[in-house]
Amino acid sequence: MEKKILVLCTGNSCRSQIAEGYLKYFAGSKAVIYSAGIETHGVNPKAIASMKEDQIDISNHTSNNIEEYDKIDFDFVITVCDNAKERCPFFPTKAQIFHYNFPDPAKAIGTEEEVSNEFRKVRQLIKEYCEKFVIDNLK
Repeated sequence: MEKKILVLCTGNSCRSQIAEGYLKYFAGSKAVIYSAGIETHGVNPKAIASMKEDQIDISNHTSNNIEEYDKIDFDFVITVCDNAKERCPFFPTKAQIFHYNFPDPAKAIGTEEEVSNEFRKVRQLIKEYCEKFVIDNLK
């Protein structure tokens, strides 16, 4: 039976979108992956570009609000930033809650190359986390 996984972040624009892309990649047919935010900020173009460098297309992802998913009985909820963890609504489900506070690449400052490198660094952290999550939780 497919597991349902929700990745939650503040604005559903960067970290949760990257995690959704990698979880879909690593989980395949073992899970249905959703991502949402406490708010919606649209999908960050630099997140899309960074994932494209790793051959994962998230350009068709949408930025969703957590309230859109209040009727879904999730198996896992992963918060990827402290703000989302603190503001995470109570889910009346059996969902196991996981948390990892990834740095926010959207806050990176500097040259175009420095900002891109920050996105790559965070992308790699999220990729490793997602791969391990799938191995550990989707037997």
